[in-house]
Formats: sequence, structure tokens, C-alpha cells
Amino acid sequence: MVREKAIPQLEGRSETAVKELVNLQIQTSTKAAAEAVTVDKAKDMYKTMEDIRNFEDNVKRFFSQGLIPGFVHLYAGEEAVATGICAHLTDDDYITSTHRGHGHCIAKGGDLNGMMAEIFGKATGLNKGKGGSMHIADVDKGILGANGMVGAGFGLATGAGMKIKYKKEDNVAVCFFGDGASNEGLFHECLNMASIWKLPIIFVCENNFFAESTPQWYASASDTIAERAQAYDMPGVRVDGKDLMAVYEVSAEYIERARRGEGPALIECVTYRNYGHFEGDEQKYKNKEEGLEKNLADSDPLNVFREYAIEHGLLSEEELDEIRAQSEADIEVAVEFAKTSPEPSPEALYEDIFAD
Repeated sequence: MVREKAIPQLEGRSETAVKELVNLQIQTSTKAAAEAVTVDKAKDMYKTMEDIRNFEDNVKRFFSQGLIPGFVHLYAGEEAVATGICAHLTDDDYITSTHRGHGHCIAKGGDLNGMMAEIFGKATGLNKGKGGSMHIADVDKGILGANGMVGAGFGLATGAGMKIKYKKEDNVAVCFFGDGASNEGLFHECLNMASIWKLPIIFVCENNFFAESTPQWYASASDTIAERAQAYDMPGVRVDGKDLMAVYEVSAEYIERARRGEGPALIECVTYRNYGHFEGDEQKYKNKEEGLEKNLADSDPLNVFREYAIEHGLLSEEELDEIRAQSEADIEVAVEFAKTSPEPSPEALYEDIFAD
């Protein structure tokens, strides 16, 4: 005979039913978001999105001309996610990135000149031309690095969260990852650990529905990524990743919650990349002709924000155009800086191997 035994509430865990913490409806922007954001913040965020788009379009162009070594994985189309999240962060907060990391680094304040030079493999790059597209890092800005290993950011973010908690700081760590990485074992290990210890980590899934070329519906037993938060007793929410103000509004709550010491959260940003998994990908696996995929493919986050900003009186069309022109000029400067910068010397191969 099986004896029934009551399972006590674990000390320190949520007293709220987990299912009540998880919202699987895709959240969109509200009028309240416009009332909560300053004009200067709106300008900064739009400039960031334009910088990411112009940066990526130039990387695409120069890669096709053979001027950029290695591979590039472009972030165009997903600008609202990195921008909306990082708008709440300071240099003392941390992010971990992915192989598609240019947008995250720009949104976190990475120097445009140094980033472009790094991608061109020049000595003036943020990492002296040794990291390239997939390994840009700037610890002074809290950028713990783009990463060529799928899911590798989970462990780094968890380590950063442990450091913050141990030193009793009020900072946070944000872990960006794709839908494919959510099926890695480290995803589950780190969400579990973060919840047990109430680490100040925001796990941000950029769900563009294709892990390289494998669709989420084929590879995942769960319909959403956010619902997996239930297993780890943390809030889970889905948000329109094409809608900057929605990302900004939703992430504010969970970032502040983490700063207060109330533990991690999982945010699933439903988005879509403009280009292939890597530059040169033919994208034959995509179907942009119908359904949600068509809606996402047709939705440009820059235009979504422009319409929102004008409708709610945040910015005028003239102001938005001025910001776009300034971004184009800034990226032109970055490209020229990269082109005219020197190549690393042969002796540089023997530098930066060991810590000082």
C-alpha cells in the first residue's frame, strides 16, 4: 500500500501557485508605457535600434565583399529585444550573449568603432581583432561576451548572479539565448540553481522559431519557452519581441524584482530574424507567406516604434528622421575606422594568452 505523505512548502520558495506566475499570452505595448518613458530615453532607444540595424546591414555588405573574415550571424529584425532589455541596465550590470551577439553588445553600450574593427579583425578592435564576430566582449561595460557555443551563456550568467548575491550588490545579470538553447541541459540546470538561490538573473529567450534551421514546433515538446518557468518556481512571460515598448515595459518589472532580491524570471520574446542563421543561408526552411511567421516577417521593430512614438506624442517624425541620419553617420565613421585600422602584428599571437 502506498502511504500518502504531505509535501511541505520548501523554505524560501514562492507561496503563490506557480501557474499564476506564468503568463503565456503575448504581451504588447500599452499607452502607459509612453507615459512612463522620458523623451530622452525614447530617443536613446530609437538611436540604439537604428545603430544595430545600420551596423548589421553594413556588416552584411562588407562580408559579401570578402572584407570580413570568418562567419557572421546578423541580428537585424530583433533590435527591439536587446534595446528594450538593456535600456534598464547600467555598466555594472552583466549580460551574456550568443553567436548572434552584435545587437546585444551595441545595446549594452559597446563602442561602435571598436566593435566594427573587431569584426574586421583589426588590432583596434575591442578584443584586438582576436575574437571577431562571435566573441566580442567588454567587461568594463558588463558585456561578458558573445559566444559560439549554443547555451554557453547560461553558466556565465549564473556565475555573475552568484557573484552579485555573494557581494550583496543590487545589480542584475541578463542571459540572452535562442529557442534552440532552451533544449540544452545547461538551461535547466541554471534555471534550477538560479531559483533555488534566488539569483538576480533575467533569462531572455529570443524565440525566432528556428534553431539554425530546425523549427521550434519540431524540436520542442512544449508550445512555449515561457511555460518552462513553472518547473523552476519563477515568473514566466511572453512578449512581442518586435514591439520595443512592450519589451521595455515588461522587462522593467522583472529587472526591478531581481534587484530587490526576489529572484530570477524567464522572458520569452517572440521575434524573427530578417536574414538567415548565418550570412549566405538560403533560408529554404522558412515560410513567410502565411500565419504568425508572415506577421513577424512583415513587422519591422523600427517602424513599429516610429508609429508608436508619433501616435503617443513621444517623438515627431522629424526627430526620428534626425536620429536615423545621425546613426547612419556614426556607422559610416565606424566602418572607416575599421577599414583604416592596422592588422594585428604577428607578435600579437603570443600576447593575451595568460592572465597578468
